[in-house]
Parts: sequence; structure tokens; C-alpha cells
Amino acid sequence: MAVRGLLSDPARAELVLACYYDQPLENAAARYLGSAEWSAIRAFLPKAQGLRALDLGAGNGIASFALAKSGFDVTAVEPDPSGLVGATAIRGLAEKQGLPIDVVESWGEQLPFPDASFDVVFARQVMHHARSLNDLAGQIFRVLKPGGRLLALRDHVISDDSQLPAFFDSHPLHNQYGGEFAYTRAAYVAALTSAGFNIHREIGSFDSDINIAPYSRATLQETAARRASTLPGGSWLAQLVFSQRMFPILAPLMSAFDRRPGRLVSYIADRPGKSS
Repeated sequence: MAVRGLLSDPARAELVLACYYDQPLENAAARYLGSAEWSAIRAFLPKAQGLRALDLGAGNGIASFALAKSGFDVTAVEPDPSGLVGATAIRGLAEKQGLPIDVVESWGEQLPFPDASFDVVFARQVMHHARSLNDLAGQIFRVLKPGGRLLALRDHVISDDSQLPAFFDSHPLHNQYGGEFAYTRAAYVAALTSAGFNIHREIGSFDSDINIAPYSRATLQETAARRASTLPGGSWLAQLVFSQRMFPILAPLMSAFDRRPGRLVSYIADRPGKSS
């Protein structure tokens, strides 16, 4: 298994931490709950009292854990039965932590739930894995209640299909299991709007800690300064760009000009109608 190989390779320890694959799983889940990424996500979540959340493509369950700890009644959907990064791992985490997380082994394009079952659908790093974006978006829309919210987070973007080979080559996990993909922004938007969603906000690659993670503003500043150190004034410029004052101003501009294959985008989208 690709993840097991990563865990056994000391040279990949930083990547393991960035992906929340480290063991024990309850420590990784607690770290995600305390992350800057989750803090930014919470601003887009409704108050959890009495609400049902579907964690789609739940992986090892770190987001299911965070949603349950935040008060949601959580159902996790994950097709992989693995005890390391799949459904069995989520069940073990829920049992150890005493969390009422229902785990269902299924694919996003064939969700086994009645219409209007959930108040929130949480899909972290899921949309770009879809075999059919339109089918996945349609299923999510179907199971959301009117007034419900979709958080489609951290999906890979390409400018066009010519960027796919470079994306595959640069992705640290694609050569391990071959399961990655990326779509254009237009494709994501078309799938969501065709399904019936109103897009509340598109979050670009530098617009929020949601997409910056596992970096922080400080580590981005350090990395940019190191790479720019060979240029006249480069380190000073990097410090300025990522400063507390300037970064919020410049981030949307940086996102707009970002053309890296596989850059990240997130969508906050709502199903029209009044919540019950």
C-alpha cells in the first residue's frame, strides 16, 4: 500500500505529517482540529446544533472527527475499507474517541441516502477524484437539504489539459498509487451550477489558510525568502509580501496570477431554498 510505504520511509516524514497520515490516528485528528485550516473552515460552517453533516471521501476520518467535535451528527462516506486510511480506520477512531460517526462504504457518484438528508456536505480533496464531476455534483445536491451548504475544499486546478503531465509529475503521491487528477476552474463551476448550486465563494490558491495548508503564512514567507535570496532585494520583497499587513491585500492578486499545474481551489456553495 502506498501510504504504508510512506510511513516506513523516514525521508517522507514531513509529507506524512502534511497529509495527516501519522500514527496514532487520534493524534493526527486532534492536530487537524487545531489547525489553521480547520479554523478557517469553521467560518463557513453553520452552527452545528442538531445538524447532520456528510463527510464525503472521508479518508482516515480527520474531518469527520473535527465535524463531530464541533457538534455535528456525522456520516462518513469512504469507499476504501482500509484500516490505515479508510473506513475501518474511521470506525476505530470513532470508537476510541466515543464519537457517534456513522461510516458508509460507498462512492460519491452513488450516494445511498434519501433526498434532502443532510444540512452540510463536507468534501475535502474529493471533487478532483470524481470519475464524473457532473454526477458527483448532482448526487451532492440531491442529498443536501434546501438551504444546505457544500464545502468542496482543496481541489486541484489546471489551466487546460496540457498541464496534466506536469501535474502528475509534481504530485508527491500520484506516482505511488496513480489516483490523482485535476480539472479546470470552469469545469468545477459548470458542474456545481449545472447541478443547481449557488456558488457563495470561490477561494483561490492564496486566499485562505484552507488552501495554503500545510504551509502557514510564516512558512510561505520563509520559503519565498529562501528562493528569492539570489535576487537583488528578493528576501526583503518576500518578507514584505507575506507580512501581516500586505498579505491579505496581495493574496487575491497572487491567486489570480497563479498558473501552477495542480494549484488548489475551494468552493463554498449552497442549495437554494430555506432550511427546515
